[in-house]
Amino acid sequence: MSSFNIKKDADRAMDVVLNGGIAIIPTFVGYVILGATTEAINRTIEIKKRGPSKLNAVIGCPSMHAALHELEGRNREIVRVITKDYDLPMGTVAPACLHHPMLKTLDPDVLSRTTLGGTLAMLLNAGPLMDTMAQLSFEAGQLVVGSSANLSLKGTKFRATDIEAEVLDAADIVIDYGLMRWANYKKSSTMINVHDFSVIRYGSCLDLINDVLQRHFNFSLHPEPRK
Repeated sequence: MSSFNIKKDADRAMDVVLNGGIAIIPTFVGYVILGATTEAINRTIEIKKRGPSKLNAVIGCPSMHAALHELEGRNREIVRVITKDYDLPMGTVAPACLHHPMLKTLDPDVLSRTTLGGTLAMLLNAGPLMDTMAQLSFEAGQLVVGSSANLSLKGTKFRATDIEAEVLDAADIVIDYGLMRWANYKKSSTMINVHDFSVIRYGSCLDLINDVLQRHFNFSLHPEPRK
């Protein structure tokens, strides 16, 4: 028996965001704050004090990745091996099908902060709750946009109780599953452009992802620059 009711929690959170509210949910790479309407998405940006140059990502699942990302066979297979065979989370950036009806649900200003150079960032395999919500999002035909649930530049939060009060107060629902799986990395997801395999953000599970690429596909990601 599971200690969590994933389906019920996903339904509760999706009901909030699809009706214009804000949700904070747990993922394996930290707690995230989500919205689906222009007002809610802009509100999260304001509360987080997020700079205008920072891009949003959408919550994703295999169905959404297949429909919205335009990738050749080998590149798509690499995403599948990392996220399914090895059960690793990955911020996945790829050329987007910009004419897909789901992208047309976003206000032009929100779309401009969610796409860059024709690519779309999508968080994949970040835990069963987000996966379930993403599938519901896909079935509803409405993208759900999110970012880490913390003040900008204050670090990803792996416990709900560590999220700043002003961020928590902005949410209409907060789902708390305790300490998240990849907390020891103290970083959000590794984000990779899977068209050219450039690293956009060095984060959780980078070493594990790189091991998969080396052993199965005979190449490595560019190492993280020294600070």
